[in-house]
Amino acid sequence: MATIKDVAKLAGVSPAAVSRILNDDPGLSAKASTKKRVFEAAKQLNYEKKRSVSKATFTMGIVQWFSAEDEMRDSYYLMIRKGVEDYCVAHAINVVRVFRTDNDYRDSLEGVDGIVCIGKFSMEHIRDFMDLNENVVFLDMPRGDYNITTITMDFRNGVRSALDYLTELGHEKIAYIGGKEYINGGEPIYDERRETYLRYMKERNKFKKEYMLEDSFNTTSGYELCKKLLSCRTMPTAIFAASDAIAFGVIKAVKEAGLKIPKDISLVGFNNEEMSEFTSPSLTTIDAPAYDMGQHGANLLYGMTNFKNGTPLKVKIPCRLVTRESCGRVKRN
Repeated sequence: MATIKDVAKLAGVSPAAVSRILNDDPGLSAKASTKKRVFEAAKQLNYEKKRSVSKATFTMGIVQWFSAEDEMRDSYYLMIRKGVEDYCVAHAINVVRVFRTDNDYRDSLEGVDGIVCIGKFSMEHIRDFMDLNENVVFLDMPRGDYNITTITMDFRNGVRSALDYLTELGHEKIAYIGGKEYINGGEPIYDERRETYLRYMKERNKFKKEYMLEDSFNTTSGYELCKKLLSCRTMPTAIFAASDAIAFGVIKAVKEAGLKIPKDISLVGFNNEEMSEFTSPSLTTIDAPAYDMGQHGANLLYGMTNFKNGTPLKVKIPCRLVTRESCGRVKRN
């Protein structure tokens, strides 16, 4: 029996697009030619839509920590959300999406079958969400509390792989440019990228305070902090940027200073955003599969509610180094 994946493969589109086209989703913007290919593929394969009462009546709440404006500046949380929403589309799951800052978010989430919380939340909000619903999954929130279910990235091994790579290329003067984030009320958020860099450099007696700069996780911040870094009496030979958005700003600052990447300074980013492959030079970065995190989160939540499994889970997704053109060996005088 043909599946949505079979139709998608024959039509040359994604399974999510097939589901939305065959279900006549009014929110989908697709070319007439694309819709025609999908319907023709479904007919050719004798595909029949399956109807499931449990799926059709399932509603998933999505709570966002990042605002829409923040998503535009750094696509990491945007990709997590898209992963959740595409899963819901493919499985005919209704979605109720709210922001943590909404005054009426409790009313909006009343009656949903489960909640996916994307981002960083205070213990007060965590308890609030769990009081609202017994089925809650937190994405990208590394909490040690074993009473909650979380899916996080393995930032520690991701950062270490980047620093190991730079060290193998002969770099000892490695700088860090990152950002600071806070939960409501000003509570600072623990950043495993920052702490891993600190431990790594201190273990090797290579840490220099002037090589560690932090502000915000955006391109403007990366640009301004890099200009400050390049004014140091002894410049670093490599920079680890805690996000690709920061790295894009670093590239601009380095070029304006009349320097070249990687000839004069090597650069590693973090996230593996789509644009990282098209910078000049293309950016070596850590792939943090945010979209996959969203898919896994939605799938885990859906499974929890179906099987009534009350055991909390801690899931950690591997991050991997993607080597491109922005790193080179240290020049020896």
